[in-house]
Amino acid sequence: MNISRHVNHPTHIYIDNTNYFISAAIFEHKKLLSDNLKSLLVKLFHEVFAEYEWSLDAWVVLDNHYHLLCKSKRGKDMSRIIAKIHNQSAQAIKAEHSINTKVWANYWDYCLRNDKEYHVRLCYLLNNPYKHGYVSDLHDWEWSSFHKYYEDLGGKQLRKQFHEHSDYRNLDLEGTVD
Repeated sequence: MNISRHVNHPTHIYIDNTNYFISAAIFEHKKLLSDNLKSLLVKLFHEVFAEYEWSLDAWVVLDNHYHLLCKSKRGKDMSRIIAKIHNQSAQAIKAEHSINTKVWANYWDYCLRNDKEYHVRLCYLLNNPYKHGYVSDLHDWEWSSFHKYYEDLGGKQLRKQFHEHSDYRNLDLEGTVD
């Protein structure tokens, strides 16, 4: 296990073969992620995670932040993965908005300790477009792995999961992106 500590950054714990919940926000929470940029981010998630042989279990991208559920292969690769995603997406964001300022704030990660924590955060992530008022039906949000889970588990099982892990409604991500 490696730990990264910097005065102006969140502490990151790097552990091999571990489930992580990762969140990142646009600097000053500006709503810079257009539909095209959201699609680009999803594509980058899949490409970069595959490059580093991490599994990407779930994702959601909103107008100013994203959440990921993933499993590390080598924990110390996390900062490289996020840096690559943020560097490539920042170029596209700057070009689309004709800006030359900082794009991404820091990212936050959390090592999931057990199956319950995993499922609570999965439900939180999948429900995020509804929580923030983007949609009243999660089927209507294109930039989420909700569709994959709905197809794989079916509506009945997914509703059961939301019910059984309803702690996601009270999940406090104070100091992160929400």
